[in-house]
Amino acid sequence: MFLFFSEQLTDFFSAFNAFTYITTRGILSALSALVISFVFGPKLIRALSNNKIGEKIRSDGPSTHSSKSGTPTMGGLIILLSITVSTLIWSDLSNPYILNILISTLLFGLIGFIDDLSKLKGNPNGMKPSVKISLQILIASSSVYFLNFYSGTEINTELLIPFTNNFNIDLGVLFFPFIVFVIVGASNAVNLTDGLDGLAIMPVSMIAIALGVFAYVTGNINFANYLDLPFLNDSGEVFVICCAIAGSGLGFLWFNTYPAEVFMGDVGALALGAALGLIAVIVKQELVLAIMGGIFIIETFSVILQVGSFKLRGKRIFNMAPIHHHFELKGWTEPKVIVRFWIITVFLVLIALSSLKIR
Repeated sequence: MFLFFSEQLTDFFSAFNAFTYITTRGILSALSALVISFVFGPKLIRALSNNKIGEKIRSDGPSTHSSKSGTPTMGGLIILLSITVSTLIWSDLSNPYILNILISTLLFGLIGFIDDLSKLKGNPNGMKPSVKISLQILIASSSVYFLNFYSGTEINTELLIPFTNNFNIDLGVLFFPFIVFVIVGASNAVNLTDGLDGLAIMPVSMIAIALGVFAYVTGNINFANYLDLPFLNDSGEVFVICCAIAGSGLGFLWFNTYPAEVFMGDVGALALGAALGLIAVIVKQELVLAIMGGIFIIETFSVILQVGSFKLRGKRIFNMAPIHHHFELKGWTEPKVIVRFWIITVFLVLIALSSLKIR
């Protein structure tokens, strides 16, 4: 929105030209999201607390979590508010990718909102899993359909292999279910990871910034050619919404850091995971997302292995799944688990970013 006014005012006052640059708007988007989180966070937390919208802690979980019972949940509303407002202010709303990412993120957030609400109303399992996954697939498929038919160019069905020199695999018709799987899988992986104070939101913020870098370089023909990456017209604008996600994440972390004043809930986790998955699809970095989101993948597989082992052998592999609870029951304090998982994510993000040049 501000871009439109800046372009009109540049002829009268050249300083407004600064706001036409993607990098400037990206920085301002992150700062705006951060400020919005700081301003509206306490008000939303107070409203959630007054309405007794609190987390119900699993009875079979670590004993140290009993004190978390009643902590306000659905704090992801803070994140969605700051992302939406910042994106609407600073991004180019005529860009086909921006509204696709924003609408898809909000729709996944709506699924999470309904799921959280059903849990608060007495259903401990929330929305029926089959309904939940069906809605996620429907939204992800609709988003992919939009990318393919309304972004101006058909989706390239080649899967880029990182750290290789132009070695790609053409998945053909299998590419479409694959990228739907990436979006839905990322959404649920972030949701499974969101079990400790700040554990999920910091990796999300780091990955969002890294994906923003990929969006910026692939959207710039000079950088794309120099780094031997496919040039993706209009993808550079995605950098702005990536910055909004990172800024809102850091703003939320202010309240979610140990000991948390508020929890993200499914409304935030499902939305953020879907946003990362969709952005990775847009910038053709699905496998790079898998590298950066290694923690999310490990958390997801720990649940799959735990459930599979118990059903097949009647034995558990881990003390508790997802795996962050296993380490807690092994004696690690909650802050130690959180910070060590953050450190691993920093390492993985740096490895992923190195794929820009190492090939």
